[in-house]
Order: sequence, then C-alpha cells, then structure tokens
Amino acid sequence: MMASTLFRTIQIHPFLLYPTTLFRRRNGALYCTMKSTQTQTATQEKQQPSKVKVSQHTQSKTLDKIKRDYEAVIGIETHVQLSTLTKAFCSCPYNYGSQPNTSICPICMGLPGALPVLNSKVIEFAVKLGLALNCKLSLNSKFDRKQYFYPDLPKGYQISQFDIPIATGGYIDLDLPLEFGGGHRKFGITRVHMEEDAGKLLHSGNEDYSQVDLNRAGVPLLEIVSEPDMRTGIEAAEYAAELQRVVRYLGISNGNMQEGSLRCDVNVSIRPVGQLEFGTKVEIKNLNSFSSINRAIDFEISRQVLFHSQGQSDQIVQETRLWEEGAQKTVTMRKKEGLSDYRYFPEPDLPEVILSQVAEYFDATISSGADIKLAANWIMGDIAAYMKNEKLSINEIKLTPQELVELIASIKGGTISGKIGKEILFELLAKGGTVKGLIEEKDLVQIADPIEIGKMVDKVLSENPKQLGQYRGGKTKLQGFFAGQVMKLSKGKANPGLLNKILLEKLNAES
Repeated sequence: MMASTLFRTIQIHPFLLYPTTLFRRRNGALYCTMKSTQTQTATQEKQQPSKVKVSQHTQSKTLDKIKRDYEAVIGIETHVQLSTLTKAFCSCPYNYGSQPNTSICPICMGLPGALPVLNSKVIEFAVKLGLALNCKLSLNSKFDRKQYFYPDLPKGYQISQFDIPIATGGYIDLDLPLEFGGGHRKFGITRVHMEEDAGKLLHSGNEDYSQVDLNRAGVPLLEIVSEPDMRTGIEAAEYAAELQRVVRYLGISNGNMQEGSLRCDVNVSIRPVGQLEFGTKVEIKNLNSFSSINRAIDFEISRQVLFHSQGQSDQIVQETRLWEEGAQKTVTMRKKEGLSDYRYFPEPDLPEVILSQVAEYFDATISSGADIKLAANWIMGDIAAYMKNEKLSINEIKLTPQELVELIASIKGGTISGKIGKEILFELLAKGGTVKGLIEEKDLVQIADPIEIGKMVDKVLSENPKQLGQYRGGKTKLQGFFAGQVMKLSKGKANPGLLNKILLEKLNAES
C-alpha cells in the first residue's frame, strides 16, 4: 500500500518525467516498465559488429605499445556501505538478502511530511575513515540534495554532500605485490563524503516491467573519490583492495563486494606520453571483484589505444560502459552529452555537521607527560560526566591539560589520595587554579608517615572495642568499618595502601 501511494502522482504524467519509463499494475502490484535507451544501446552493441575488434594477441601487443607511447589515467569512485544498525536517516534496519520492501518506512520511502533524523554513527564512521586516509576533516560540513529522477529513488533526490564534504585532500599508501613488479605507490584521495543509497530494481527475465525494492533506500554510504593517480589495472585493483582492508580494520563496513558493500566505478582515459591534457574519460561499472577491475581497465586501455593507433580517436566518447564478465569486454551502457546538472542545494531538513576538537585536549595532556591510560580514564569518566551535567564543551571547562597532568602525577606519586584528587578535580573544573595551590591552601597533602597512621589506627580500635571483638571473633568484613573510621579521622588524607597494611597488622596482632 505504501509503495502504491508513493508512485500514485507519478502515474498521472509519467511521460513528462521520464519518457522511457512506464508504471503499471498487475494483480494489484505496482511495476516499473523501463524501455531504457541504456539497454537498447548495450543490446545494439552486442548485435552489431564493433568497428574495432580486440583479440587476445592484439590486446597483448597493445598493452606493450602503451608502455612506450601512451599513458593511462585512472581514477576510482568507491561507495562503502556502512555497518550501522539502522539506516542513515530513519530507524529502519538493513539486512542483506531480506525479503523485498520489509525494511521501509515513510522516511526511506520519501512520503510527504516525513523528516530525516541523522544517525550519529554515520558521522563517527566518516571521521574514522577520513583520518585513516590522511584527510583533512571539515569541522563544519553540511548535507545537500542531489536532484535526479530514477524509479528506485523515491524522493526524487538523494541526500548527499556537494561543496563541503566531511573529508578532503588525503592519500593512501600501498606496496604492489612482487609478482606484479612490486614497488611503493601513493594515491591521492580527493574527498570522502556521506550520502544515502538508493533502492534496487529487480528486472524480470522476459517481461517488460521491473519491480522496485526499497529495502536499501536510505542505507548510509561513504563515497571515496580518488585522484587520477593510477596508471594500470593492477594499481587500481590493489587500491580498491587496500580500501577494503582499511574499512574492515576500522570496523565501519564488511567490505563485501559480492553484497554490494563496496562498489567501484572506474574512470579511464589515455593520452600520449608527455601530454598534460587528459583524454576523453570513459566510466566503467558492474565491477564486482578486484580481478574484474584489473581486467576491465586493461581491456578498456587496449580498446582506446587501438582507436588512437588507427587514427579513430574521435570514436572514444564520454560514456558509461559495463564490464561483461562472460565476454571479457566492456560494452556501452549510456552516452554522456556532458556533465549532469543535479541542481544541488543545501538539505533544509538537516542541521550542519559540526565537529569539535575534543581529542586535542587529550593529546595536549599526554604530550605533557601524563600516563595515557589514567588520562583517558579521567577525561572519559569524571570530566565527561561534569561536562554533561553542566552542559559544557571541553573548551569551556576551567581545568587546563597541564593541571590535569599535575593532578594525575600527584595521585600517582602519593602526594594526595584518589578521593582527594576527585574533590580537587571538580573545583578545578568549575573555578580553575592550580593543583599545588589547592593542596597547600586546603592542607590536603597525603599522610604517609607510618607512625602517625599507626596512632590513628590505635585510637580507632580503642574507641570501638565491641567491633574489635566481633572482628577477632570471625567477622573480618569489619575491616572496612575500621578503615573508614581511620580515613574519617585523617580527613581523607591517610595513604590508603599504608593504612590497610598497618590496620591489618594491628587487628590480627592480639587475636
């Protein structure tokens, strides 16, 4: 019913929206009939003999020739599906292989009045990947609407990022396998941005309609756009494999190409060696393995070089081609007249994405010599709780990283106890000051003299003969009672370790 409602208005004037698409009903279900020019073009190319046929022998010779006369320029756009529990802008789960249209709601169906709410894990995963790829993070970024019509895009636009992506200007380092010549490579990363996935069209074998499954609509993606730094198919395949290793290590995606969790679109052009100007770019889709990436690029390079060598470079046009695994060749999917006008504009239903620099506080603390584990515990524990209760950011608290270092050192060195350290902490957070100043002002220096602590223990034991008798009668849990009384007497300044040692000795001395 919801899917029927979704396309009710589109049915009224389908030809005005997409001339080659028809919506029709059969047995009460909605079908999308696509008499696509893309399919026709690919079919025509299959039926008609190509002007240039590339045999295995010719391809081998061509690849040898390109090393001398031509240079391939290759860039890759990679979509990584994130392993979040729910979709990017709604609470629907996504499970690969689930029954069609079982994980949908008004938000991912694009129904009127439904508003998106950003899944914070998407930002967390984007930041992790941006840092792993050595990118510069945008502390203020935003979402945009990318306008285009397609049957599996129910809203008529995709929520993406346009001019201010969350991460830019990175790179990835890798070493090529020795069997492919070895050597170190560094490939630039233009940008990483967040966006949502579209649905999926299920094409019928002999029928003239397609079914729409919206389970995948709204699933969070990260798109990674490389610089055109690759020159061979093996370099591109190794780049994609390294990305897979990175996202799996970070735990942000399973990276399974066969499930569509990692999808690569490759752009290939060639130019004479020494020429700075790029050649005509051809995009290749339908690449579902690293070996397919390698073979598809090598084939496309051979195809383009052969056109150049025969004086038919004008036959290389800007287009999208599909890799046919069975035929081991690329075929035309659709021609591109020019750059698409997606009419981007800021997404009005989502706020800006603003990143804070909390990690700088931690970095400043440990760079000043603090114990890493203790610093992390203080910041993530008591300091984070104080910030939450007072609704403050890390930049608004009065405690400086240097004073946190001093506080940790004072506790670790035995100058003050952990209990007193917490009392000092909250005063430093609220009012500022120095650790040493507060210790001296409030006379908080820890008592570590065994003789002085022994006198306090004797006093407590003499004032509590009943409890002492019970302890020596077998109720050993009363040790905690005596320790608490000594701490109270010392105003919390007795060294806990030394206190317990002396207390046990005296409790058991006359038993």
